[in-house]
Amino acid sequence: MSLAPAFLSAEEVQGHLRSSSLLIQPLEVALANFSSGPQGGVTQPVRTVVPVAKHRGFLGVMPAYSAAEDALTTKLVTFYEGHSTTSTVPSHQATVLLFEPSNGSLLAVMDGNVITAKRTAAVSAIATKFLKPPNSKVLCILGAGVQAYSHYEVFTEQFSYEEVRIWNRTKENAEKFADTVQGEVQVCSSVQEAVTGADVIITVTMATEPILFGEWVKPGAHINGSVCSFSAIGASRPDWRELDDQLMKQSVLYVDSREAALRESGDILLSGFKDALLPGCISQLEHT
Repeated sequence: MSLAPAFLSAEEVQGHLRSSSLLIQPLEVALANFSSGPQGGVTQPVRTVVPVAKHRGFLGVMPAYSAAEDALTTKLVTFYEGHSTTSTVPSHQATVLLFEPSNGSLLAVMDGNVITAKRTAAVSAIATKFLKPPNSKVLCILGAGVQAYSHYEVFTEQFSYEEVRIWNRTKENAEKFADTVQGEVQVCSSVQEAVTGADVIITVTMATEPILFGEWVKPGAHINGSVCSFSAIGASRPDWRELDDQLMKQSVLYVDSREAALRESGDILLSGFKDALLPGCISQLEHT
């Protein structure tokens, strides 16, 4: 008889992941293995999405196996529109299941919200390490939700900035962010004010239409996100986008999964960028 699985709460997961430095190196290796194709030993299909149209939500299923770590896992995530304003239940909820790869036994059920927040921010930091402009001094964060906090924590631990700016659609939440985190953060009244002259831009909003325009972004700036040499993390659905057509066309895109980006990134699909793609127009982020 197999042993009962362990259950790890958000507090327990947080206790194991107190420092981003614990995540950076393993995730760099994982990204390198994934980008190496079959030789890397990672099997990770594009997530399966089950719509729950009646309640304006969906269930996402993300399984993966890594031969290097002999690790078999699945993340389950739900998203329900409007929960952030109409309910005490978070809009995003996640659970991570860990299996014994030799026989399929369930080993652990872990809160996935902390894992998702920290993993996403750590991967953004890895991309930023390789792609940011030299002597980057100004960090800009668009959005003031969970991902904004996790990105601020990781980025201020991994990098040094002379100035950090934040913008949020609801300014009170941006002010709360600035009052809560350690270090000085400038609250901006507009996206243009926040991004003008910024070296590194992180977009972690719930925008469904462009909020960041190419004419505002200085040449060479790095934007972190779900698709590119920038971090547009918020627009993670094919019908959502944060970046305008001009910005998409003047950018070099680096992705961890070309297949997923071309299927799920609204910034690519809605800008028409996909239709203009030639081989190599989207560069897959390599471990160097």
